[in-house]
Amino acid sequence: MGLGLFFENYDIGLVNAALPQIAQGLGMRPDDAGFYAGAIRLGGVGAFFVLPFADRLGRRRVFLASLVGMSVGTFATALSQTPLQFALLGMLARVFLLTASALALVILVEEFPADRRGAAIGCLSVLGGLGFGASAGLYAAVDLLPFGWRALYGVGVLPLVLLPFFRRSLRETTRFERERDARGDGGARALRAWVAPLAALARTHPRRAVAMGGAGLLAAMGGIAAFQFTSFFVQEVHGWRPGHYTLLVFGGGSLGLLGNVLGGRGSDRFGRRLVGAACLAFAPLFIASFYLGPAATLALCWGLGVLCTSAGDVVVRTLSAELFPTSHRGSATGWLILVQSLGWALGLFLVGFGPDGWGGIARTIPSISIACAAAGACLLLVPETNRRELERI
Repeated sequence: MGLGLFFENYDIGLVNAALPQIAQGLGMRPDDAGFYAGAIRLGGVGAFFVLPFADRLGRRRVFLASLVGMSVGTFATALSQTPLQFALLGMLARVFLLTASALALVILVEEFPADRRGAAIGCLSVLGGLGFGASAGLYAAVDLLPFGWRALYGVGVLPLVLLPFFRRSLRETTRFERERDARGDGGARALRAWVAPLAALARTHPRRAVAMGGAGLLAAMGGIAAFQFTSFFVQEVHGWRPGHYTLLVFGGGSLGLLGNVLGGRGSDRFGRRLVGAACLAFAPLFIASFYLGPAATLALCWGLGVLCTSAGDVVVRTLSAELFPTSHRGSATGWLILVQSLGWALGLFLVGFGPDGWGGIARTIPSISIACAAAGACLLLVPETNRRELERI
């Protein structure tokens, strides 16, 4: 699961880090970069339509298929010749990247005991966070690598190479096997009943679905702009080089890894809602300090912003899987990815519609980040789940 999430975060990290070089190589205007990045994020909408199959065909089968799709899509992105091709291929890769990420979460939630679920998901996020570090480390050499930023996307072929290992190592979850045996349907019937998990999600727990949808959309909208434009901001406004950005990710990002631990083990101990709401409430403060504060505090403010948003993201992802039954848990995570994708795109589009120039962008992003605090308030509308078995929830 950690390896699967590693490549998802590697792909996200590439778009965040190498966007200046991608824009230059494809003739993309900086003012339009946010729109193209937002379009790529809309690929998550496709994951919403893929994930219900995991509730009928199985977590393992759909996860392995997603590894193939994300590997091919990421490698194909390296061959883009125009901004439109880059956006479309990026969207295709995102469908499978987010499907794999969501199923990693579902598998851990269904397999780990109640008192360690949060810690397991926090651990998974830490392992996945290494993907950001890998993309940042390679980005430091972007001006030296043959084919520049395209070489970074070429690394995306690795999941395909590792597919035999994944097939041997990954087993189906016990809870899904019990659910499938009780249901007694086969593959053909499963395909015809694709819509059933979505209908069950809307019918059985609509309040939970709406609350988690609001939390996912607002947290994504508030956080995406801050981190999508970090590389652009430090290079254009503060004159940093790609290697300096890498040091920022390694230094400040270490605080972000602590955020995964806080959102995981911390929410196991103190409660999902309390930890998630508190961290998301503080995130806009550190994001504003990064974009509007002095240069001397850039790394600290960025790291604290990553810490808060990472902890909040772990809690939101965990609740989205815990709050719904096994029969449509995959669809519930698909619902979260759908609203997150819309939030990511909306946040980036709002930056594009804001004032031109880095002075205007630096004021717009902190304003958008206030949505993170509203996301934290949405978490207070759902039941507490820490240390409770899934069947009791």
